[in-house]
Amino acid sequence: MQAPSDDREDLGVGLKPGDPHYRAYVGPPEDYDLIAAMTFNLLTTLGLRQHHSLLDVGCGSLRIGRLLIPYLNRGKYFGIEPAEWLVAEGIKQELGETVVQIKRPTFFFTASPEAVVQAKVLFDFALAQSIFSHCGLDLIRGWLSAVSRSLAQEGALIATFLIGQEDSPRTGWIYPECVNYRPATLERAAAEVNLRFEILDWKHPRQTWALFAGPRFDSSWFKNQPLFWNTALERALRHKHQPINHP
Repeated sequence: MQAPSDDREDLGVGLKPGDPHYRAYVGPPEDYDLIAAMTFNLLTTLGLRQHHSLLDVGCGSLRIGRLLIPYLNRGKYFGIEPAEWLVAEGIKQELGETVVQIKRPTFFFTASPEAVVQAKVLFDFALAQSIFSHCGLDLIRGWLSAVSRSLAQEGALIATFLIGQEDSPRTGWIYPECVNYRPATLERAAAEVNLRFEILDWKHPRQTWALFAGPRFDSSWFKNQPLFWNTALERALRHKHQPINHP
């Protein structure tokens, strides 16, 4: 039996969040795989299918994009990220140019929420994993406003944040430092742009998942039962086999 190779990938293990390594820069490198799997599973449980369009806010080094881009149909993944080098490293180290050529994701290299609106794309899902935990409330409101104007009526943004007893008074982008918010504060910010705020019962190593739903996004099916894959699949199969009543 051949011995394992000593050529190991440079995965940034041991580095701190924010260090200049494509995995470490976006968070604890030891959790890079875990965060990706957790997020992908949540999105698909909430109903993400291959034909949907998705906006990945702060897509970074494609920690989650490396799973979403192959899954979604061609041209359905959109990532927004000010640090172009992170996306380049994610493609080089995690995804590969061939997948990019096949799936044709779109990237916006900017920190401006208004770029979402200017893209003139209607999104079924939007994602902001570990973004609001580093944003002043002014910036969170900017993202919620931009996403709400580009989200399908049946669409939803899922995002993480850190719960606190008081709201952070800071403004702008604060990374790698973290900020806390009361759920009621984010609920009010969501309501200002006609989004429905709900806390999701989906475990995260450090943060809390929240749903910012469009007016017609159906979250009723997990109101009185657990939000997990078996429940979601049973629901999807029931809808699939419902008879069609032709006029």
